[in-house]
Amino acid sequence: MELETTLAQIGNRKQKDTGAISFPVTFSTAFLHPALGESTGFDYIRTKNPTRTVLEEAIAEIEGGDRGFAMSSGMAAIHVIMGLFKPGDHIIASLDLYGGTYRLFEQVWKDYGLTFSYVNLREASDLQEAITDQTAAVFIETPTNPMMITADIAGLSQIAKEHGLLTIVDNTFLSPYYQKPLLLGADISFHSATKYLGGHNDVLAGLIVTKGQELSDRLYFLQNSIGAVLGPMDSWLLIRGMKTLALRMERHTDNARQITSFLKEHPLVNDVLYAGQGGMISFRVQDPGLVPGLLRNLKVISFAESLGGVESLLTYPAVQTHADIPKEVREAVGVCDRLLRFSVGIEHAADLIADLQQALHAAEIEWRQGEGV
Repeated sequence: MELETTLAQIGNRKQKDTGAISFPVTFSTAFLHPALGESTGFDYIRTKNPTRTVLEEAIAEIEGGDRGFAMSSGMAAIHVIMGLFKPGDHIIASLDLYGGTYRLFEQVWKDYGLTFSYVNLREASDLQEAITDQTAAVFIETPTNPMMITADIAGLSQIAKEHGLLTIVDNTFLSPYYQKPLLLGADISFHSATKYLGGHNDVLAGLIVTKGQELSDRLYFLQNSIGAVLGPMDSWLLIRGMKTLALRMERHTDNARQITSFLKEHPLVNDVLYAGQGGMISFRVQDPGLVPGLLRNLKVISFAESLGGVESLLTYPAVQTHADIPKEVREAVGVCDRLLRFSVGIEHAADLIADLQQALHAAEIEWRQGEGV
């Protein structure tokens, strides 16, 4: 079955009693035991919930994995994954890493005895050189946030397997519509499902998919033990959002390609970073003095911190998503005070380009007046 069909059919034919096309939300926290030692398969909401189960089965099928896990946020998903490791373990992570992930690694998990190295994983040889006797996993963002650097998942996974390491991939930016890490050799794929999978800026969620029975069992134990699971209403919202993922990703990509072409020709823009698929673009303006005016004068695009929704959002990583990364570290990987991250929505591309055009024009006037030019 093609992916578009699988997505549209999530939950359909799952409710046998009523035949509901849209799988219902089950709010119950407890479930009746038929008799001592017997179970319907559902006992307590943290352990298992019917609505969440439909979602978890769907993401596992879509990603080509063995088991899916729905968590209360993307960061909760990473936190659960990190529970696989023990004090002394070393994790090799992408050099250009989302600020929230960096914060979790450096300010939380380091205190529990894990160590981290940040490596440009564009080249397989760089991974090879970073591996030590303590290395337990490779943690890959591709494309990276916000520098849009892509990695060879298959090549990196092969090296990891040769050394007995787990390969973990943050698949948030491209989604399973464009990229399926588990089919390329990764062991774990995860998402901030708040973003493209949810798609409407209205649900906070994280999803994990695993390959292999033993790893799946370990993740299930951690999910149930830690308990940061996704509630039934949010699970339903995520199911609803995922049904239109294919349609939305096509529009995000079409719009992003047009906007990339516009930005590359604009005299106030120095660099445009785009992976060629999906709706995420990063770009640098000529001078940091242009940033306040640009953000203030937007009329269609919103100055906001998330991504992946139907509405276009512009983010300033230096003071938002990457503010917790030390300035010298942030700037070393390219997240400077001229960089903006654009989550391109599904509005008409002409309206988005016109909004950028007028906002850049207004910003230039304000900047030049302020500079006395």
